[in-house]
Amino acid sequence: MSRLHLTLSALTLSILTSSTWASQQVAMRQDVTLPLARQLLDATLSACHAEGRSAVAAVVDRGGNLVALQRDDNVGPHNVLAAQRKAFTALSTKTPTRLLAERARSNPDAENLNSLDELLLLGGGVPLKVGDQVIGAIGVAGAGGAANDEGCALKAIEQVPSIHS
Repeated sequence: MSRLHLTLSALTLSILTSSTWASQQVAMRQDVTLPLARQLLDATLSACHAEGRSAVAAVVDRGGNLVALQRDDNVGPHNVLAAQRKAFTALSTKTPTRLLAERARSNPDAENLNSLDELLLLGGGVPLKVGDQVIGAIGVAGAGGAANDEGCALKAIEQVPSIHS
């Protein structure tokens, strides 16, 4: 075997080994895309409109970053921030915000969740999952109460086959 052949073989092995090592060190995760966020927002507001309601909806990615937000006319401006905070809360806790609110009311150990400024314990925030991974969340506000907010989000999620709550 020639010296050049041995050198090339060693180089090839080195590249394959470092490539495998690098791929083991880099996390490959699914995340919310802008097209998915837009699809969810359109479906959410359509679900609210079908009930004769208007709302604002926000979608955050797996890092809690706002991907997209849509607001109907005549929805109070405070609902924009509420929708975003509900989405962040659902993502951060991997739990629907309605359930968190119930826990905070009934469990003294969870009551202190209300003291965290970043979290909003009002129904309307729902995690977005692919398999068992939370890839983002949707938050809805202004639809006339927590049950209506959450209902609009859940109806939207049902329309995206690869996503569940």
